[in-house]
Amino acid sequence: MRPIGFSTGALARGDFHRSLSLLDGRPSDAIELSALRDHELASLMAALKAENVGGRFAYRSVHVPSKFKTLSEGEVSSLLRPCIDLGIPIILHPDAITETSRWRDFGSLLCIENMDKRKRTGRTLAELEPFLATFSDARFCLDVGHAHQIDSTMSEARLMLRRFGDRLLQIHISEIDAQGHHNPLSIATAIAAQSIAGLIPENVPIIIESIIPPDRIDREVEAARSALRIRPKATAKPEYFDWGELA
Repeated sequence: MRPIGFSTGALARGDFHRSLSLLDGRPSDAIELSALRDHELASLMAALKAENVGGRFAYRSVHVPSKFKTLSEGEVSSLLRPCIDLGIPIILHPDAITETSRWRDFGSLLCIENMDKRKRTGRTLAELEPFLATFSDARFCLDVGHAHQIDSTMSEARLMLRRFGDRLLQIHISEIDAQGHHNPLSIATAIAAQSIAGLIPENVPIIIESIIPPDRIDREVEAARSALRIRPKATAKPEYFDWGELA
C-alpha cells in the first residue's frame, strides 16, 4: 500500500504545527512540510532543527516557497540547508530557479515538480527536460492535478512518467480549478489519476494538496488512495470508494 499523507499547507495554511496536530491518530505515514510563502520558511526550518518536526512520519519532504518575494533565491536556498543534513527532500517549482548554482548542493534531495497553466514553464515533458538535465541527480514530483489541467487525456503525464519514472520521488494529488486553487478530488481527476496509476510504483508516497476542513481528512485520504490504487484492469470509475456525493 502506498504511503499517503498531506501537505501541511492544505490543512492549515501557514500553520504547520496545527496541520500536524490534525493528523494525530490518523493513518497517515507521509507528510509534506510546506512553506508556500517565503516568510514562513525561517520558522519551519527552525522547528525542523530544534524539534525534528514531522519526524514521526515514515516519509517527509519540504515544499519550497512557490515565489520569492521577501527573500532572495540565495537566502531561500541557504535557509533550506538543514534539509541536507537531515536527508529531507525539497520540492521546488522549476520557474523559481534562476541561479542553478544555488541548488546543486541538494543533489538527489532536490525534487522538481511539473506546473499548471499559470506558470511559464515546467508544464510539459519538453519544458521539464532541461531542468532535470541540468540537475542530473534531481528527482521528480508528479502533480496529478497540474498534469490533468494541462492535458485532460493525461498523455503528457504518461510521457513524464515514462521519461522520469526512475526518478519519481512523490505524487501530489488534488483538484485544480481554473484559478489554480487546490480543491477536493472530483470523479474526473480521480479517473485521470487511475489511468496512470499503473506507471507509479507502489512505494511512491502520495501527498494530498486538497484544501479541506478537518472533518473531510479521512474521506480525502480514501479518495486519493482509491484513485491511485493499481488494479489489474482499469475501470470507468475508481472502485472501493463511494463517489456518490461527488457524482
